[in-house]
Amino acid sequence: MCAAIPIKNRKKLTRFRNYYKEVKYHPRNYALIVLGLNSALRIGDILSLRWRDVYVDSRKEYRPHLSVTEMKTGKKNILAINDPSKEALEFYRRSLDSFDRNNYIFASQKAPHNRICRSQAFRIIKKAAVYCGLEEHISCHSLRKTFGYYAWQNGTPPAMLMNIYNHSSYEITKRYLGIEQTEKDEVFLNTFL
Repeated sequence: MCAAIPIKNRKKLTRFRNYYKEVKYHPRNYALIVLGLNSALRIGDILSLRWRDVYVDSRKEYRPHLSVTEMKTGKKNILAINDPSKEALEFYRRSLDSFDRNNYIFASQKAPHNRICRSQAFRIIKKAAVYCGLEEHISCHSLRKTFGYYAWQNGTPPAMLMNIYNHSSYEITKRYLGIEQTEKDEVFLNTFL
């Protein structure tokens, strides 16, 4: 079995991101993908989120930051909730029949007080990936890796990504970015001294 890879093709990424909004309407699944792509969190940490973690009901607004104690590492991570994430969450929240700040954001349809499981999250992601022609090596972890790849492409230093991911070594972060020969070639072909 091969490791998950980041989604590098921009057009396919856009189609993948919007699949549950434009093709197979499902606001919860849309919000799951958008938050996964924009938070760099592991899927287990995303599925553990409750509405109170992201939304202040008394002020009717989203929090500027999300504070998560990562299940895998036990480390605390504070991240800004960006506009695409807020918009996707609001799109989903407005579709709900009832809103309870204590409910899981990604609640099961069969058991609303429970969250969806990792295997259901995988099926959600895989269905959108197959539709977009991304059949191979796309999984829940691809969302996390895609965030890092585009952050790196936009000039984020690898040391910052290492910190964001809470990685213990730079080697792990380098593998996450999925840097290939074509990207290395671009550096040489576009650097003129």
